[in-house]
Amino acid sequence: MSTLDDHILVLNNVTKRFGGLVAVDDVSLSIKRGEIFALIGPNGAGKTTLFNNVTGLFKPTSGHVILNGKDITGSKPHEVARLGIARTFQNIRLFDYMTCVDNVRVGRHVRMHAKLWDGLFKLPAERREEERVTEEAMDLLRFVGIARQANQYARNLPYGQQRRLEIARALATEPKLLLLDEPAAGFTPQEKVELMALVRKILDRGVTVWLIEHDMKVVMGISERIVVLDHGEKIAEGPPEEVRTDPRVIEAYLGKSA
Repeated sequence: MSTLDDHILVLNNVTKRFGGLVAVDDVSLSIKRGEIFALIGPNGAGKTTLFNNVTGLFKPTSGHVILNGKDITGSKPHEVARLGIARTFQNIRLFDYMTCVDNVRVGRHVRMHAKLWDGLFKLPAERREEERVTEEAMDLLRFVGIARQANQYARNLPYGQQRRLEIARALATEPKLLLLDEPAAGFTPQEKVELMALVRKILDRGVTVWLIEHDMKVVMGISERIVVLDHGEKIAEGPPEEVRTDPRVIEAYLGKSA
């Protein structure tokens, strides 16, 4: 039997309103350490909005976001990153005219210790840290399978490799919880198989994974638990085999006439 201590993230009654629109409506959920947790629902269900409330892009209108027992509700994105949450985006957000290795180095910035004057004067401590960060960035590029592209501009990578680069950059922040927003979007069937293998490797690194995904084969293939949103409300929660046969979930995706 699990306890709250087993959970890395707990959302208590999170609501987000934009004027008269309720995008997320009183959602509560908890994610266990060391699991792959999925959030699904039709377009416009509030999934990315919920991610944005957790990562500090939005502040919940009401409710609480608890990370490792600490209330982080309303924290700024850089504060959330330092506390151990990283994310990717539905629309890839890379630095197009930076190399792959430099994109990952940017992600490592939240964990760097060198002071401003170290960088201005290129003191030994700063040089050593830059070398270490570059080595760590290369390790992450190897981990996601694109080390050979290290010195290419991000914009020149094929779409699937850009997705891998974004994951590497997120991992550079040393997260305990990684949020993936539709990581399989636009992938070929083979790329989806490779993505699922990569997500399992990330879990093996000790990183808990929370993903939004529309591809049900991916969701059902790697998730241990699933929460379903519809019009901002949580309508189902459980293991994949239960959620896929839930009448409320089928109705939300296919309509009442289905």
